[in-house]
Amino acid sequence: MATFAYRGRSTAGAVTGMIDADDRPAAMALLRTKGVVATSIEERKARPAAVKKVGGKVKDRELAIFTRQFSTMVNAGLPIAQCLQILAEQSESPGLRDVTARISKDVEGGSTLAESFRKYPKTFDDLFTNMLEVGEGGGVLDIVLQRLSGYIEKAAALKRKVKGAMVYPITIIGVAVLVIVFMMIFVIPTFVKMFEGLGQDLPLPTKIVVWMSEFTQRYVLVMIAAMFGAIFALKKFYATDQGSMMIDTLMLKTPVIGMLIRKVAVARFTRTMGTLISSGVPILEGLRITARSAGNRVVEKTVMQARNAVMAGRTLTEPLKGSTVFPPMVVHMINVGETTGALDAMLSKIADFYDDEVDTAVTALTSLLEPMMIVFLGGAVGGLVVAMYLPIFRLVTVMK
Repeated sequence: MATFAYRGRSTAGAVTGMIDADDRPAAMALLRTKGVVATSIEERKARPAAVKKVGGKVKDRELAIFTRQFSTMVNAGLPIAQCLQILAEQSESPGLRDVTARISKDVEGGSTLAESFRKYPKTFDDLFTNMLEVGEGGGVLDIVLQRLSGYIEKAAALKRKVKGAMVYPITIIGVAVLVIVFMMIFVIPTFVKMFEGLGQDLPLPTKIVVWMSEFTQRYVLVMIAAMFGAIFALKKFYATDQGSMMIDTLMLKTPVIGMLIRKVAVARFTRTMGTLISSGVPILEGLRITARSAGNRVVEKTVMQARNAVMAGRTLTEPLKGSTVFPPMVVHMINVGETTGALDAMLSKIADFYDDEVDTAVTALTSLLEPMMIVFLGGAVGGLVVAMYLPIFRLVTVMK
């Protein structure tokens, strides 16, 4: 049954309206029975129902708990569909709960586990779905899920370490900027009014601060807009291939921070690659997934070059030797792993070692930044205060 919009004529004159019929001829026949001669008749297309967006990003902690619980239930011998139903009911994340319920229905309908999970790439990435496919095909799903949950937990811990190192300096800089802007707009104008009554020339530092205060009062909105505009432009530039490569290369060359980024990249690469290989994912597919999850375009390019070399029949270590990302010790250990056939175990050892290295680097970075931030904050605020009190000190000296 479809709905048609019509125009026509009847004994009462021109008429318009809507009528339900199976098709166009049936609609015209119905109108004739009502004494209406249709001059125009068109089918009204029903508006498509709004599609509910599902499968958004979930927190690493929630995904790790989900994976570990899934592994435990599979190991206990519960059917896959039942496991998914239980996970959907007890999940704390609304998004993950909705996705899991849909996956459960797909599995009950005959779809494979990997196929069902691949429908939600924002929630479950390539690494997750490829490992599921290997575990499902090899009959070792519980073991693969256990490895996967361990990987997610360690990757999340690594991310927390790096974020934790950035919180302190960002907070200090933010507080410093707010304090300086507040002084420029509200405090320094009070001193300026007081100086006008002194009737003497102001020292150069005071003149500079007064000029900065007047500039800030006049253009504070423009400065805020310019800051947000610069952030937006930087994000747009980073979204391009050239921009991301340029910025990531620059970040790797930055003193102290570049070393931390390099260690994080090595830890992430070895952890991801080791987990994939130990679960049975082919090395070429593992390198592709690892490159996409690198988080740095320079590292991604290096890993893809290694993948191309492996495709051409060369070893994994050959292209890594000339890279600026992987230290010689890492390349040598990967070479030993390839030679002995224990690449997955060697990669896991490297990942454990570099997790500790990241810990050390984060502690060193925090220790270095803490005094620098205190000096910066004290120097900025203290400098403004001293500049404002210089005329008063000079006046006291003259009065003596």
